[in-house]
Amino acid sequence: MVNGQADKRRAILDAAIRVFARQGFHSARVSDVASEAGVAYGLVYHYFDSKDQMLNELFSERWSLLLDASEKVQEREGSVREKLGGVAGFIIESYRHDPDLMKVIIVEVTRAANTFGQTHLPEIRKAYARIADIVEGAQGAGTFRDSVSPQFAAMAFYGAIEQVLTGWIFGLLPESETEYELAKAHIVRTIVGGLAA
Repeated sequence: MVNGQADKRRAILDAAIRVFARQGFHSARVSDVASEAGVAYGLVYHYFDSKDQMLNELFSERWSLLLDASEKVQEREGSVREKLGGVAGFIIESYRHDPDLMKVIIVEVTRAANTFGQTHLPEIRKAYARIADIVEGAQGAGTFRDSVSPQFAAMAFYGAIEQVLTGWIFGLLPESETEYELAKAHIVRTIVGGLAA
């Protein structure tokens, strides 16, 4: 049994991840989340107004960690390959650590042409802007050619990562510890190679 308000709230959010990943957000009901968390149906509403609020919080939690990680990567010394590798590595490690959460974020938020995607567009744009800044710095240093806009390069970078994660989510790509490490290297090699001056 879960003790303490913070623990109960966390248990409900963790249950929501499993339910949304298994059933899809739109098919999931608050009662499914309550059952998964092992709490009374009414208790869920003590902590959350709706399942929409749960999804918003799950996304915001993980995305803020990505923004923090990408900011640290951007600020530290290192090659553009190391910087892009740091961001790609963080995202792939996030999937390795919690594939259900990453499935929910990709399928229900970042790919969804609905209110969730629109609501979080400013946060999503910040992540793209960080990569665009890294690319622009490499263009200024002559490492990357400037015929590709930094914004387009950022979209290609995140698009490549998202497609690899989608391949794992739907069983289209082999998935193992070795494949995770290879994916980090392949994504960065593909983007850096494509942009190299």
